[in-house]
Amino acid sequence: MSADAAPPAPLRVIVADDQASVREGLVLLLDTLPDIVVVASAADGQQAVRLVGQHRPDAILLDLNMPVMNGIEATRRLTAEYPQTAVVVLTTYADDASVLDALRAGARSYLTKDADRTDIARALHAAAGGLAVLDPRVQAALLAAGGQRPAPAAPAEARQQSERQQSDRRQEAPRPAQLPDGLTQREAEILHLVAEGLTNPEIAARLYLSNNTIKTHINRIFAKTGSRDRAAAIGYAHRHDLA
Repeated sequence: MSADAAPPAPLRVIVADDQASVREGLVLLLDTLPDIVVVASAADGQQAVRLVGQHRPDAILLDLNMPVMNGIEATRRLTAEYPQTAVVVLTTYADDASVLDALRAGARSYLTKDADRTDIARALHAAAGGLAVLDPRVQAALLAAGGQRPAPAAPAEARQQSERQQSDRRQEAPRPAQLPDGLTQREAEILHLVAEGLTNPEIAARLYLSNNTIKTHINRIFAKTGSRDRAAAIGYAHRHDLA
């Protein structure tokens, strides 16, 4: 970057937590970071939705247990009405039900309140860039909720040859009427293409989407399905008739 180039604009963030001491502490903590600016704070989910509509921030740091409108419903509303604002959940709960509910509602990242300043800043920046960040305890909860792990994947060349031979049959196979684990139709479509052995750029070209959009979808698929990697996601797709 040249000497005359302007520094990147700081990340604009809203903090939402019903506990005043926690909310104010988070605002003070984030305000110490040079690349983040807190534009507003909310005491409940309804206020959070209203403030996001007013300020259009890059991300919102959101608690789950709030009055008037809880964090899950607020996340659902924010994802539907303001998809350009990334939702990062910061809460006490790391149980699988809370994690899955938040991710199904559209949260991009999920942290517990013992996360430090670096973890929170990293999650906010990653979420605003379309990536997902999950607390290690949250990842463990998702893996536990996902049940048995898939069998090891076949070698890539053999698997791709087999999948090419069965491509027509797969494409015509009926999809479940109710998608599992909160997967959207688009995520199921992308998971199907992952199971066919397509790379991210190939999926992006097939669906006329950007690589970053595909990466975002795949991160959400991994989070919702409890998959560590593409092999695990492929195993999940086969178990749920999505391949």
